[in-house]
Amino acid sequence: MRGFDYMSASSKKKLRNEQQTAKMTEKQVAEQKEAKKLTLYTTIFVVVLAVMVVFAIAIGVTRSITNSGVRERNTVALTVGDHEISNAELNYFYMSAINNFNSNYGSYAAMLGLDTSKPLNEQVINNDTGLTWADDFLNTAKDNARSTYALADAAEAAGFTLSEDDLADIDSTINNMKLYANLYGYSSTKDFLKAQYGNGATEESYRQYVTLNALASAYRNSYSSSLTYTDADLRAAESENYEKYSSFTYNTYYLAASKFQTDEVDADSDEAVKAAKEAADSLIGEDVATVEDFDAAIAALDVNRDTEASSTAYTDQQYSSVSTTIRDWVIDSARKEGDKTVIANTSTSTDDDGKETTTTQGYYAVFFTGSNDNTFPLVNVRHILIKFEGGTTDSTTGVSGALEGTYTIGMASRELKDSEVEGGAKATVLALDGIAVVVNPANTTEDLTVDQIKGIYTGELTIWADVQ
Repeated sequence: MRGFDYMSASSKKKLRNEQQTAKMTEKQVAEQKEAKKLTLYTTIFVVVLAVMVVFAIAIGVTRSITNSGVRERNTVALTVGDHEISNAELNYFYMSAINNFNSNYGSYAAMLGLDTSKPLNEQVINNDTGLTWADDFLNTAKDNARSTYALADAAEAAGFTLSEDDLADIDSTINNMKLYANLYGYSSTKDFLKAQYGNGATEESYRQYVTLNALASAYRNSYSSSLTYTDADLRAAESENYEKYSSFTYNTYYLAASKFQTDEVDADSDEAVKAAKEAADSLIGEDVATVEDFDAAIAALDVNRDTEASSTAYTDQQYSSVSTTIRDWVIDSARKEGDKTVIANTSTSTDDDGKETTTTQGYYAVFFTGSNDNTFPLVNVRHILIKFEGGTTDSTTGVSGALEGTYTIGMASRELKDSEVEGGAKATVLALDGIAVVVNPANTTEDLTVDQIKGIYTGELTIWADVQ
């Protein structure tokens, strides 16, 4: 009877290998091991190389995407109505805000606290809020974008379209841009736009931006021209919107809760907020009746010890220029000189569940010094114009005509003669004549004396040879 083979196929294979190995020489075994190592190293190299190639491609693609501006053109930075404005488009408004600032205030930017040699995001405008110049220009850009799109939407709703002249102006703007690109040595219009407006700028998007602004501007002008109103309408509007037409003068001092931070008190704690409130309240006591008193109280605060702290003065501020935190109090028509108050500076945040949390960050102490409704008395003047007719208008005629009663006032471009004074003429100097001698540039005559000039004008000298 034949027995069963209990060895598995893998066991049999292993046994055969062992038997075969036993028959191999030591040299053969070593060669086989080296071959296996080589195969392993080759595999590893190929894998690493493949990874490096993929990584290099990824870097190249990333750089290509970054330089192409695809990200800027496809990332929404601002939503205005139904319009999603990309980062690339917002850059146009941002750079426009900077260019407008440079055009209007560039000559004294340093006086406004802007160092044009440093990055905008490294220069703080408001130490209390941390607002930088970059933030300020970005806020301006967003405001301009909102108003521009609002006007463009209104134009579309009204069926307003650009005129042929407007379209020609747009073409001219694009052509000028191309000329500048060539003038400044750029290889392409795209490179010039990229340098001016950042990644994502293209000739097509630039034309769209220019067209959008042209439409908004043209519609605004057209709408303004269509409005009709009477003087009574204006007076009524001024009365109903007192704050919009007035200007306000006041002083403020901000006490941040963080100013009262100690080793025992956190900057955002209730204790710090309470301390800030108490300090602010001390600045508007009954003994504070003037701005000088206000500043003295500020300087006397414990947190301002060894400092030269004082209030910030705001003179003739228009409605839009007054901080929104204190605006409602400042623009109140009942406000009068010497009024003072404390106003909390708060911020509101919303969590993932939609719950809002309001946090007090500090307090403004405000001292009101006055307002101006910007109305000015006008003088109603009437005059009668008497036109001179006939005769001559020389000095002698002017004086003799006045003496004879022909003129109420006679004009003379010389001093009065003794005979004229004896006749009753009185001189009143209104202005002194300035006389310049002008000759043809081709005239070679130089260094004329006063007597020679006198001789020319009296007719004694008639040819240039007489003065050479």
